[in-house]
Amino acid sequence: MTDGFVDVPGFRVHYVEAGAGHPVVLLHGSGPGATGMTNFAPNIGPLAERFRVIAVDMPGWGESDTQTDETGRDHVRVLVGLLDRLGIDRAALVGNSMGGVTAVSTAVLHPERVSHLVTMGTPAPFQGAFPPGGLTEGLKVLMHAYREPTPQNMKRLVQVMCFDQRVATDELAEARSAAALARPEHLDGWNSQFDGPPALPPYFELAARLGTVAAPALIVHGRDDRVVHYENSLHLVTRIPDSRMVLFNRCGHWAQIEHAAEFNRLVADFVGH
Repeated sequence: MTDGFVDVPGFRVHYVEAGAGHPVVLLHGSGPGATGMTNFAPNIGPLAERFRVIAVDMPGWGESDTQTDETGRDHVRVLVGLLDRLGIDRAALVGNSMGGVTAVSTAVLHPERVSHLVTMGTPAPFQGAFPPGGLTEGLKVLMHAYREPTPQNMKRLVQVMCFDQRVATDELAEARSAAALARPEHLDGWNSQFDGPPALPPYFELAARLGTVAAPALIVHGRDDRVVHYENSLHLVTRIPDSRMVLFNRCGHWAQIEHAAEFNRLVADFVGH
């Protein structure tokens, strides 16, 4: 496994890479202390046995530059720039939560760059994406952890992400807290986007275009996800033409971690087929 950096318009972006073969780009979710490596620790090695695996730190996370309203928050542009710099014409995109939003958006806006689309716990761009009361339980915990990234709040965060509480260890919570506190400018950049009047994310403007996704799609969700309800994936699999859905019971927001072995087999078979 190797570390690398590339310069894309506006940002220096960090990634880790392993393996050879068809490119598979892993896109992490949001949350303080998240990185490509931590979000996909049990997946990179097994998938690298068959593919060229690239786990990215998006701007605002990990070792990449911070994002703000001034720099912009266009992860699709960053991803396409990364592919260009790495000489990748088409890649399989594997996105968890926020990373899934980037993957779906790229499949709509740049279909020629996406060979396969895999999402886990990803919001769908429809009016009922979130409950009538606003944010879900998990997103409320996540937002609080961004404001106060203490080990205690990080423990609550990893607990709400998982069905199996054995995954939500003190070590994981402390590591996420340390990573978040090491880059306070990332926290400030995230929190600053909520200082102004509420605005609908641009992702929701793509709702009517989901039917144009040309790549085959594997939609994965945990039935017990308390961050993004699995109804979102039902919506995605209904609207994306060449798609199939896998729903894990006894699984929260991190299907790739809680059911890592089965998830790795599913993705390897899907991309390698």
